[in-house]
Amino acid sequence: MKTVVVFGDSNSYGTPGMADPDGWGRFAPHERWPGVMLAGLGQGWRLVEEALPGRTTVHDDPIEGVYKSGLRALPIVLESHRPIDLFVINLGTNDLKARFAVTAADIANSVGVLVRTIQASEAGPDGKPPGILVISPAAIIETGFLGAMFSGGTEKSRRLGAAMAAMAKRFGVGFLDAARLIEVDPTDGIHLKPEAHAVLGKAVAEAIAHTA
Repeated sequence: MKTVVVFGDSNSYGTPGMADPDGWGRFAPHERWPGVMLAGLGQGWRLVEEALPGRTTVHDDPIEGVYKSGLRALPIVLESHRPIDLFVINLGTNDLKARFAVTAADIANSVGVLVRTIQASEAGPDGKPPGILVISPAAIIETGFLGAMFSGGTEKSRRLGAAMAAMAKRFGVGFLDAARLIEVDPTDGIHLKPEAHAVLGKAVAEAIAHTA
């Protein structure tokens, strides 16, 4: 039995498009892209969903909490779930918040910090590092009540794919550009509809099948 860990934010958690700050919800396990991915992989795989709404790559969030930092959580996740055959990183959207004032290249390099941490770990089979797949997130839209929070993020999100691809190539890890496959829900410009989850989950399963 192989273990795949999905390390992500609200779009891996399964948060629907939100019309207002009180609109929290969660799609069912079979609707979320990690569940679709698992179904596509078939027998022989075990899924660990480590998805936290608001999670950043490396940043302590001064408003939502320092625990939102993916870098803070990563060593715990690696040790808790080892041996891990494949570690899937789907982060970067929350780094687009105006409060962090970072570029697309900064975000890609921050994911690179996570990649280096995983590659330096002994969390894979036989004490080796796990395999890694990086997913660059869908481009966002500055709209709805979240628009101001992500001011300036739309244009940066459109440059993420190329920056993430270059980073993944540099570290020799798998890569998938979600922006080429799916679009966000225009309700809030950040989250995904079930149809997008389905497309992404199938694409990730295919990417894994071709590399595993």
